[in-house]
Amino acid sequence: MPAADLADTIGTDTAIVVLASGGILVWGLALGVWKYHGIRTSPDRSAHVYVDIAHRAALMYSFATLVLAALVELSEFSTPVNLIAAAVPIVFFVAAIAAYCLHGALRDTTNQFVDPTPGTYLFMLALIVGEIGGVVVLVAGVLVRLL
Repeated sequence: MPAADLADTIGTDTAIVVLASGGILVWGLALGVWKYHGIRTSPDRSAHVYVDIAHRAALMYSFATLVLAALVELSEFSTPVNLIAAAVPIVFFVAAIAAYCLHGALRDTTNQFVDPTPGTYLFMLALIVGEIGGVVVLVAGVLVRLL
């Protein structure tokens, strides 16, 4: 199917979100290699807790992003509204995975909330509002289309 046909079948906004999902999935699979390396080389045969969390989170977020793509495709809202509504949670998904990778690489904590860096709680509040808000906007777009 030529790219033009695909663009006619699904919206540009949907295609962008599907590609983001694929990128996060590839990242999650690569994190699995890091996790496997940790399991093979550590004396206790386990990867650092944040390497494990990053791996699992990336895999789950890739599929959550695919759900966002379906909501984008079904939403009645405009392409810019759908892209912004999907981009906000995706940015937070990526930021969370990156933070987990950082803690895994630094091996600096097993719980980022025990001695949080400045801004952690503000980031968490923004994450909560952004992720839930973006999904609610997309679900509302689907409901508008259905009603």
